[in-house]
Amino acid sequence: MHVKIIEAEQGDTPGNWGKFAVMRPGPEEWKRSSAVSGTPMPLLREIGWGPDLLIVFDLQTREGAAFRPGGHPGADLTKHRIWVCPLFEAFLGWLYRQPLDDLNALPDRVALGDVPFAFYGYRRPGPEGDTDGADG
Repeated sequence: MHVKIIEAEQGDTPGNWGKFAVMRPGPEEWKRSSAVSGTPMPLLREIGWGPDLLIVFDLQTREGAAFRPGGHPGADLTKHRIWVCPLFEAFLGWLYRQPLDDLNALPDRVALGDVPFAFYGYRRPGPEGDTDGADG
């Protein structure tokens, strides 16, 4: 697994501080076959993963999800309903605009600009009408 840890801040005004791990499966993970399904296809391919997916993990809240860069960060967070720090959505938007071929080329620290300060992180409610709390 390729992992890049990036710290984020609001910008010139001290406030929230985000700590994120951006991860992409490496060659070993892409080669691994399922120990259950019995198909010769590698497991990640079998379950619909592609090389464009990234796992973004909030190190402070200890929650994360797989994202397809280029989407809408707010909608993606509503879909996954993970508990995130106040900077996560802005960080996800920033990440979606970066070249992602080489995670190591991403900076160790990023200033996200005008993101409102918040004392606590949040968990977005799920999609409208979803009452069971399961991500599916």
